[in-house]
Amino acid sequence: MSDSPITTCLWFDNQAEEAANYYLGIFKDSTLGSIVRYTEAGPGPAGSVLTVEFELNGQKFVGVNGGPMFTFSEAISFQIRCADQGEVDYYWSRLTEGGEEIQCGWLKDRYGVSWQVVPAALIEMVSDPDPVKAARTTEAMFTMTKLDIAALRSAYDGH
Repeated sequence: MSDSPITTCLWFDNQAEEAANYYLGIFKDSTLGSIVRYTEAGPGPAGSVLTVEFELNGQKFVGVNGGPMFTFSEAISFQIRCADQGEVDYYWSRLTEGGEEIQCGWLKDRYGVSWQVVPAALIEMVSDPDPVKAARTTEAMFTMTKLDIAALRSAYDGH
C-alpha cells in the first residue's frame, strides 16, 4: 500500500469485501490490504468484516460495512483518465456490469459508486485555447454516454 496521507473511505451496507475484490479484478495495478473484523463489542456480527483496505492504481481506499443508513450519490465520483479508446472501452464495460450508464462518460457501478471514464485526449481538446474547437468537442461529448475518442476528435476538427 502507498504512503499517501489521504485515503478515500467508501461506506457500504455489508458488501465492502465483495466490492474490494470486484475492484481488484478490474484495476490491473491493485492490492488488497488489511481486513478488520467486528468483535463481540459489535455493532456488527462478531467475525464479520468491519473494514477492508485496498489500493487501485495508486489510490488508497478503505471500505467500511456501516449499514444501510448512507448510500452513494453522484455528488462524489472517481475519474479514470484513459490513454486510449481501448482503456475507455475496458473500464466502461467492466464497471457498467450490473451498473448503470449515465452520460458524458459517467456511470454507476453495481454498488452505486459513480465513475467518470475519461480519455486524456478529451481533456486536451476541451482545454484548447481555440474556443470554437473546445465548444464543438464539448457539444459532441454531451450527446454521448460512453465517450468515443474518434467522434470527439472529428467534432474537434470540425467534421
